[in-house]
Amino acid sequence: MAIANHHDNLDCFASSHHEWNSVRIGPRKDVIGTWEKLARERGLRFAVSNHSGHAWHWNQAAYGYDAEGSRQGQRYDAARLTKASGRGTWWEGLDPQQLYTRASMAMPDGITSIAEADAWHAATDGLWNEGVPPDPEFVRRWVLRCQELIDKYRPDMLYFDNHDLPLQQAGLDMAAYFYNRNMEWNGGHLEGVVTAKETPPQRRMGLVDVVERGQKSYIDQFPWQTETCLGNWFYGEEYYRKNLYKTPAKVIHTLCDVVSKNGNLMLSVPIRGDGTIDEKERQIVEEIATWMGRYGEAIYGTRPWRLHGEGSAVNGGGAFSEGGQTSIYTAKDVRYVTRNGAVHALILGWPEEGRVRLTLLGGSNPVGRGEVSRVTLPGSELPLPFTRSADALEVRVPDTCRNSIGLALVINGTGLAT
Repeated sequence: MAIANHHDNLDCFASSHHEWNSVRIGPRKDVIGTWEKLARERGLRFAVSNHSGHAWHWNQAAYGYDAEGSRQGQRYDAARLTKASGRGTWWEGLDPQQLYTRASMAMPDGITSIAEADAWHAATDGLWNEGVPPDPEFVRRWVLRCQELIDKYRPDMLYFDNHDLPLQQAGLDMAAYFYNRNMEWNGGHLEGVVTAKETPPQRRMGLVDVVERGQKSYIDQFPWQTETCLGNWFYGEEYYRKNLYKTPAKVIHTLCDVVSKNGNLMLSVPIRGDGTIDEKERQIVEEIATWMGRYGEAIYGTRPWRLHGEGSAVNGGGAFSEGGQTSIYTAKDVRYVTRNGAVHALILGWPEEGRVRLTLLGGSNPVGRGEVSRVTLPGSELPLPFTRSADALEVRVPDTCRNSIGLALVINGTGLAT
């Protein structure tokens, strides 16, 4: 996934309808076009994130002014700059009003103190985010920009960084436009995905709900997605210097918890301005890849089981809750999924003495009803020794598989996954 535009209203692609784009200024490159080409060459699905629906309220402060001080009352750039103002500058020929969106909710005259300005911002902030329509010209251009993004790069996922769809009817129309175009590209089959945050119930069959930097506490009947980052959303040297990145174990444990609840994990690996990642990020990604290469069969294409898991570590406080998790996953924390008639147990740590204990699969536990006939590691035909009592299914795992993250088990038997 690559960012097509962020709240700052710069299109990172060859936009015909928005002159403030990365081909005309900045890197002078078609960033989205580059990502799309490289992703397709490697057989990957390609997604774009679209944040530009926020621009009209994000940039409205540029129409305000200092309420106090030596420049009290002097309007900021958006209220005074015109296309002619750029003569002789790096932005010559560009219209600042198009960048700043001609916001219709600029701070009114008559505010004379910082306290009054803060009060006005607090009173109107909800309106900017809850759908008060901006300038109709901004909406019209937004629609054209989105349509061109879809038609030119044919993304498989269109990610909207909005609570529900952006810009009211325009956002709903754009979701329909994307789905219809996707079906045209795929012989009538819908293979595209549109996401939004805090998706209302009436939209859930048509949108994938997103929980940013957080998770759900239950198995959602509809697919959903959590998104998090190794560090911050944008590259910061302090994460490298202070070693603040998430560990491979943290990422994989989050992934296991999410998929057990019918979710998907989008992981951001922030890159430097030149497109590279640092060596600590590379090491983390390599360790994730190693684990996924061994146990990915228990992740990809799986679906939730009867319950999502067992153990003492709890995660699922909603958006932006990941920093509040104080408990640490151990081998006693297990997440369950199913695939091809088997139950997959995801063990979130290495078990003491190489013995995994699964209480939900105990013989007297109604959740684990069914017969256990065989336990293996993903991709292996070699059966592992196990015993099943009324209290738990216990499995011996080979020490040659020991690692700091955990492992997955494939459990076959009659009636286990139905």
